[in-house]
Parts: sequence; structure tokens; C-alpha cells
Amino acid sequence: MTKKMNKVSFAGLLVAMGVVYGDIGTSPLYVMKAIVEENGGLKSINPDFILGAVSLIFWTLTLLTTIKYVLIALNADNHGEGGIFSLYTLVRKSGKYIIVPAMIGGAALLADGVLTPAVTVTTAIEGLRGIPSFVDRFGMDQNIIVIITLVIILVLFAIQRFGTDFVGKAFGPIMFLWFTFLGLVGIINFSGDLSVIRALNPIYALRLLTSPENKLGLFILGNIFLATTGAEALYSDMGHVGKKNIRISWPYVKICLVLNYFGQAAWLMKAYRNPEMQAIEHLNPFFQILPAGWMVFGVIFATLAAVIASQALLSGSFTLVSEAIKLKLLPRLKIMYPGKSIGQMYIPAVNLILWIACSLIVLTFRTSSHMEAAYGLSITVTMLMTTILLYFYLVQSGRSRILSLLTTLFFGLIESIFFLSSVAKFFRGGFVAVAIALVILVLMTIWERGNIIQEKVAEEVDLKEYLPQLAALKDDNSIPIYQTNVVFLVPRIEGNMVGRQFVYSILDKQPKRANVYWFVNVEVTDEPFTQEFEVDTMGTDFIVKVKFFLGFRSKQEVNVYIRQIIHDLMKDGRLPKQPQRYSLTPGREVGDFQFVLIQEELSNNTVLDHWERQIMQAKLFIKSHAISPQKWFGLEYSEVKYETIPLVIGKTRKTRLKERKEKI
Repeated sequence: MTKKMNKVSFAGLLVAMGVVYGDIGTSPLYVMKAIVEENGGLKSINPDFILGAVSLIFWTLTLLTTIKYVLIALNADNHGEGGIFSLYTLVRKSGKYIIVPAMIGGAALLADGVLTPAVTVTTAIEGLRGIPSFVDRFGMDQNIIVIITLVIILVLFAIQRFGTDFVGKAFGPIMFLWFTFLGLVGIINFSGDLSVIRALNPIYALRLLTSPENKLGLFILGNIFLATTGAEALYSDMGHVGKKNIRISWPYVKICLVLNYFGQAAWLMKAYRNPEMQAIEHLNPFFQILPAGWMVFGVIFATLAAVIASQALLSGSFTLVSEAIKLKLLPRLKIMYPGKSIGQMYIPAVNLILWIACSLIVLTFRTSSHMEAAYGLSITVTMLMTTILLYFYLVQSGRSRILSLLTTLFFGLIESIFFLSSVAKFFRGGFVAVAIALVILVLMTIWERGNIIQEKVAEEVDLKEYLPQLAALKDDNSIPIYQTNVVFLVPRIEGNMVGRQFVYSILDKQPKRANVYWFVNVEVTDEPFTQEFEVDTMGTDFIVKVKFFLGFRSKQEVNVYIRQIIHDLMKDGRLPKQPQRYSLTPGREVGDFQFVLIQEELSNNTVLDHWERQIMQAKLFIKSHAISPQKWFGLEYSEVKYETIPLVIGKTRKTRLKERKEKI
């Protein structure tokens, strides 16, 4: 995160409006609608029910969004970055099982990303039914709503590859106007019945949970929770806007949201006995409270807000996947940086999968009411996992264990109740979010567990023992020069120890005579934007061990970094210059490079138990369909050679052949 975003500024506050609050800012579109519909419609509610529902919304926003995220979680910043994986990197030294809640939370958050565009855009487009000319032309045909929604979603996902700098600059002002619009419309209705202010009393919220008028009982919280589904984004997007800008802009956002909910409540207090209103199918209080003549403007504005919310979520999904890849929780995928904005990235595979899944959800569920049944379940899981990780952060940052535990239990209890109430949605659509999260979690588990199996039994050798052979090979004129510089990307360097397969490639596979042998390792740091390295020539002028320390949000352009290092080493006299007789560049003093990339295939001689073999085979299968190391490390325009070696893990099978004694 830049220093610019650490400071409070008008521009920073606007960016926060556009990037951080998209999801939570579109909640008024569907929260009250879902609450009323699930209770049986207008005819089944009364003033106490309305006041209790709004009170629950207000205190949910206060406890979870304001206190947990804005006041507590934003303190757990990792050099300005937020989100569940950033939090994990802060506390992962607390125990090896800390990775479990991080993986579960990350998978659930990505699953939620599939549903948000579908729910918000569909709800906004359904507002067209409040426009008489639209109804006269198309009636109540849901197919038109579905088609328009699919077209908007297609355009939204299609523009990702071009970057969103220009559109992004407009997000902040549009969302500021959106929240102002929410507050203004809320005040217009709220001022007609100021008695709704009673909902600030939490007694109304508690009464509703046990009231016979509440037909869902505790399960009503599954719909109430929709009001705070964007709270995780406050933390995840901290790196884009800075915690101070979030904390200063949030009060305005919250006031506008609360005013709109109170406005909807005031309208419901008048309309719940109205037979005409009771007859409206899929009635949405948000659009009903709009003054006469504002409907077209309201639908357009709501659609823009829904698109911005979806865009912010897409950007967050790309960032989340990128962090998971750097932390070795997901296979490498192609990452592009189409825009100029800090942290803006585009992952084609993720974009395609999200678009297909989102479109299928729209086609399958069709109405926003059905989609709301699937929405919210997965994000409760993410919030619970964040709460667990926050306990370790609070302890690590010097708070007493008792206070940390009480804080964690307080929020954990609230979120557990929301989770249990959301579980009721499972068979009505929640299974979709759970299924998506489970697929992502299984993928993460295979990748992470496969890495552990490999690292546990990796066979390493001491480079020092092979220096004489490497020196002799370098000077052996009977062997043709293979390349001036041969570079191996090794998964691990500890002291002088490297994987046996790399030395085998130089000496046994095909003797590779070179001026300099490079062993390069990339270690992803807990900080997001680290760009450092360590170099060791082992007292020679032909061996270079390089260890890069790159932040989990930094590019891994190894080729570019090595070019800088070789110039530095030559300047210091630690490597001899490599003058090139034939070159387009006069006086070129750096030779050519050959990057040797080792591909692994599970050896048939490996003895593994059933599950470990399945995990390793699955990992290698996934790896074969992920982006190649060549593209990941920025080696597309470099000389690259792939070598396949058998991956031997654990014990090897012993052969027991018997010699026949008969003469041939």
C-alpha cells in the first residue's frame, strides 16, 4: 500500500466509497424484501415485527461491522494489507493448524463472490417492474429480467481483461451519490413516521426473536445477516484505500444505510394493511419508498451500484486467489496487470469460472428471492474463521489471553448464531455456496498437503561436495559449452543444501558445461510488497545461490531480477565479465542464459499409502493444467528447457528377480 493511502484525503475517502462499500451498500436492495417475504408477506407483519427487524439490522451493523471490523480487525493490518490471508501471514507462527481456518475462510469468501453479482444485479433489474411502461410492454415475464441480468453480467466480466482504471475513477463519486441517495430517500419516508426511531432500542430486536409474529423464529437472522455481508470487504480491501479512510468514511455510510432501512420501515408501517400493496408479487420496499417519478432513476442508480459492488468483489477475488497462490495454497494461474491502479490484476481462469458459475446461478434460480436463499451462508463461515484468527492476533499483539478469549467468544457466539440460522437456507439454495466452497477447499487441501508430502521426504545434497566436479566440468574443453549461464529454479535452499535432482541434471542427465551455475529460490514473505534478495557465490566465480524474498502481492519476475543481480556481481568483481563477440548490443558483457525447469512425474517405484498417492497424483494432475513455471516467473522470452524426472517419495519398491539356471 502506498503512503498516499495511509493519509486521510478527500480522494482517499471517495476511493473507499467506490472500492470498499459496494457489497454492503447494495444490501438495502434486498434485505427488507427478504425479511418480509420469508415471513409470509405484508399481511403477516405488524409494527412490532417491523421495529424488531430494523432493530436487528441496526445492531448487527453496529456489533459486527462497526465494532468487529472497523474498530478491531482493521488494526490487524499486514503492512497496510488486510483480508483473511494477510491476517493468516501475521499469525501463522502461532501453530501449524492456523492454516485450516485461513483455507476454510478463503474458500468460503470466494464462493460468496459467485453469488454477489447474481443477487445484486438481478434485484436491481427487477425494479423495472415498478415502471408502468416496462410492465405494459413486457408484463411480469421473468425471462426478460434474466436476459437483461445475463447481458450486464457478461459485459461486467468481459471488461475485466481491459482494466478498469477509467471506470474505477468514477466508482467513488457514484457510490458517494448512491449513499446520499439512500439517506435522502430514507429521510423522506422516515420523517413521516419518526416513531420508527424506537428501533434503536435493542429490546425490540430481542423480543422479535421470540415473538409469535416472527414465523421463522431464530432463523430470521439468516435474512438479517444479509445487511452485513459486505463487512469482510472492509477488511479485505484495506490495502487499496487505507484504514483511516475506511474509519472516517464508514460513519457516513452507516448513517445513510440506517436512514434507508428506517425509511423502508416507516413505509411498511403504513402499507402492511393496504390490500393493494399486499397483492403485489415479490414486493420490494426499497423501490416502493421511492417518490413518484423517481423509479426510472432509482432502477438505473441501483443497477450502477450493483455493477460497482460486483466489480469490487471481482477485484477482491483476483487479489484473494493471487495471495493464495503465493502462499502455496493454490496452483499457479496466469495473472495479468492490465491497469495502472495499485494492486489491480486480472486472472483469466478465475474470471471465466466466476462468470460461468454466476450465469448458471441466474439461469437456475431466476428470481432474486430464490438467490437470497443461497446468499449469506458462506460469508458467515468466513467471518467465523476471521474471528478465530483474530484471537491469535490479539494475543500476539500483547493483549491478555482472557480479554482476547472473551472478545473472540463474544463475536464467535454472535456469528455462530447467524451461521446456524443461515444453515436453514441449505436446502433452499445454500447448498450451492457450500458446494462451491468445498470444491475450492478440496483444491487448496490437495495442493497444500501435496507440498507437505514432497517437502517431508525431499532428498537434498550438499553443493560443497560437488564443487570439484562442477569446476572440472566448467573447464572441460572436451564437452561443448551448453550455455554461458545455466539457471535452476529450486523450491528450497537451506545453507548449501539443494534438491538432488538439480545436481543430477548438471552431472548425470546431460553434462551441462557452463560459465556460471545459478540456483534460484523464491520465498514468499509475510509482508505484501517485499522485494529483497540474498546472494552467495560459495567463494567461487561459477556458483551463484540466490534467494529472493518477495511479498505475497509482488510479481515474481525472476528473469528481470537475475539480470540486475549479475550486473551487481560483475561490478563488485565477484563474477567475471562475459564479453559477447556477436551481439546487437556493442560491448555486451553479460552472456546468454538457459533456464532449466524440472518437471515431476510420480514414480511407479514410490511406496505411499493410498491417500498420499491419491493426493500426489491429484496435485500433479492439477499442476499439469495450471500455468507453466516459464510464464509464472516471467521467462516467456528466455531460453527454457524442460526436463522430466521421476518423483520418488518415501520408500521405493524392492525388486526380487530370480535368475533362471537353464542355459539359453
